[in-house]
Amino acid sequence: MALWQLVLLFLLQLACILCAAQLFGRLARHLGQPKVVGEMIAGVALGPSLFGWFLPELQQSIFVSETRSWLYFGAQLGVGLYMFLVGLEFNTRLFKEHARSAISVSLAGMLVPFIVAAFLCIWLIEQPGLFTQGISYFNAALFLGAAIAITAFPMLARIIYERGLAGTPLGTMALAAGAIDDAAAWLVLAVVLASFGGGVSLLATALMGGALYAILMLTKMRHWLQPLANQVARQQRLGIRPFMIIMLLFALSAWSMDWVGLHAVFGGFLLGIAIPRGLLAELLRQRLERITILLLLPMFFTYSGLNTRLDVLGSTNLLVITLVILFCSIFAKFVACWAAARWNGADNPTALAVGALMNARGLMELIIINIALNYGVIEQGLFSIMVVMAIVTTLMASPLFQWVYGRHQAKKTAT
Repeated sequence: MALWQLVLLFLLQLACILCAAQLFGRLARHLGQPKVVGEMIAGVALGPSLFGWFLPELQQSIFVSETRSWLYFGAQLGVGLYMFLVGLEFNTRLFKEHARSAISVSLAGMLVPFIVAAFLCIWLIEQPGLFTQGISYFNAALFLGAAIAITAFPMLARIIYERGLAGTPLGTMALAAGAIDDAAAWLVLAVVLASFGGGVSLLATALMGGALYAILMLTKMRHWLQPLANQVARQQRLGIRPFMIIMLLFALSAWSMDWVGLHAVFGGFLLGIAIPRGLLAELLRQRLERITILLLLPMFFTYSGLNTRLDVLGSTNLLVITLVILFCSIFAKFVACWAAARWNGADNPTALAVGALMNARGLMELIIINIALNYGVIEQGLFSIMVVMAIVTTLMASPLFQWVYGRHQAKKTAT
């Protein structure tokens, strides 16, 4: 196929992706769900699980293998910029002020899922089509624990701000705990990626390189970028020069993390945290958010959807495994976070709300399992199972939160 034909075909793919994302996003909002939930489902719908099931020849003629690398590039750029935006919104002051209760909730929300994963992997590692052949039990348990424990921090933040709970004990505890949860889950994933087939020396290089880079970004980079932030504040605009400097740093950060043996998204996230807060951070968010959320993230969802084959879950064995992982994931995270919040003095509705919010995995889950699939940690079967888990737990978050906390608030208002 000629290059101009591939370009036209890729543009057709983008048109399909954007239309599906908007359609499913609007439907999700109509049903009381965040728009991102509909976009996640749209990605799966464009893959072999729905579009390819009803019209396989048409789906394969549009999403041809020759342009898969182009879609992959857009997807990786999108997820890297998204993690940069997550870093921009990471509130270190909030974390420091509510560290004690947040750490308790986060530790419980990590420890119990890892214990559950350790027991599940005794059974799952023997099942075909889940983990890559030859993977150690230790790496399998670490990955599954991280995948179960991770929280959809951006979605959690959006629910809290939309409900006007940002300054409440519930909002502050959930936001800080979600941030710690995700940071710990990414650290565990880094260990798995660095150790998977790389030996002790590569693991040490990855961990030491990642730690040194994190220290540099969190202690020095904000100070070094402060003059640039002051310039933007004086001019009241984000010019080409400061924007290009930040984008260059973003590319170098992503490359550095990939070079030491970790994943590029770690670099984007750390740089986002290091950006001085104020007008610079706000203008960066405004400039990058639209193209990232409207175009690049739907490309990521579609790339994930093209790798998702729900038809493989048709076998009785994989269906049972899906239900077991789904139940254990929901139960472990919800109960652990609820119990920790109660132990820290929260009333029962607040503790239940913390459990509901922390139980959503969303986009963060898709990122972690895509990385694992690309690195050869997991196989198609487990990838598809975890996509289902990500969608179900994300769909549950808002209705469950409303059920356990919304009614309580309505009664308080009425009295």
